[in-house]
Amino acid sequence: MTRGALLLLTALLASPVAAQTLDFTQGGPIEITSDDGIEWRQQDQVVVANGNARATRDGVTIDADRLIARYRPRAGAPPRQQQSGAASPVSGSEIWRLEAEGNVRITSANERANGTRAVYDMDQAVMVLSGQGLALETPDQRITARDSLEYWPQRRMAVARGGAVVTTTDNRRITADTLVAYFLEAPPEGARPPVQQAAQPAQQPARQGGLPGLPGGGGEGSRIDRVEAFGDVEIRTPEEVVRGDRGVYSPQTGMARLLGNVRITRGDNQLNGQEAIVNLRSGIARLVSAPGQRVQGLIVPQQTQPGEAQVPPAGTPQGAARQPRVPRPDGAGARP
Repeated sequence: MTRGALLLLTALLASPVAAQTLDFTQGGPIEITSDDGIEWRQQDQVVVANGNARATRDGVTIDADRLIARYRPRAGAPPRQQQSGAASPVSGSEIWRLEAEGNVRITSANERANGTRAVYDMDQAVMVLSGQGLALETPDQRITARDSLEYWPQRRMAVARGGAVVTTTDNRRITADTLVAYFLEAPPEGARPPVQQAAQPAQQPARQGGLPGLPGGGGEGSRIDRVEAFGDVEIRTPEEVVRGDRGVYSPQTGMARLLGNVRITRGDNQLNGQEAIVNLRSGIARLVSAPGQRVQGLIVPQQTQPGEAQVPPAGTPQGAARQPRVPRPDGAGARP
């Protein structure tokens, strides 16, 4: 069957944004194509594309089994553009809602999102993903959720609800009931980076690529500045696990602050408190107790083989643990 195509002219002609984000709420015309034809329901002010449907706008592409574009008369449009003889079904109108159903994939130069259903609300400038396999991927991070995944491109924010997870390319994983990720602001088009940013590659190791399917080291607008977490928060690295009721984490600095029932676990060692500031890069953590309470900790000595010395964990006060006998090469023993 021949592939149908339709150019939807819209009044949302704000200044185009860089085609590195999934912002479909502003820009130029929307082009819709499909394998099974395009249906125009004039009385309902709806355009429906069925079968391998695709919508593109300013570098952003939406693929789905079915696309539904809802439009309305544009305020101030010349009457002649609203006549039936107009070049496009929505000439003189504006698309206020775009719905994608079935195997939804949304892609741009540096970002990708998946789900079963997606709704773009042009008035609110938000995309809401729902259904199975919810994910939003950038070159450096991946956000998943069970219930819904919201993307607010103009606020530079994503909200994951229900079993929310953020994973990064440096093997850090943040989970919570709700996660709110704030992205770095993209520099103005054509702006030159500051001198300190130009020298940064010489000071830090190069990024080892990005997530599968996306180019590594994406633009600033695709990198997460901070993540706010609410409910059953857990930050996990290869060396430790930090838990709390709520918290905030910055992938740019590696710093995390958690509040409420905080527990820091490293191997068999655990520290408990009401507030903690943790540097996940250096491994240094500072616990703060609530008024009238004390910080608690469980330090487990390292497991040793017979004949080896036991060294108390770093930070153990002198005299808190009895120093073991260290064997000498001649077989005699002496205390250090």
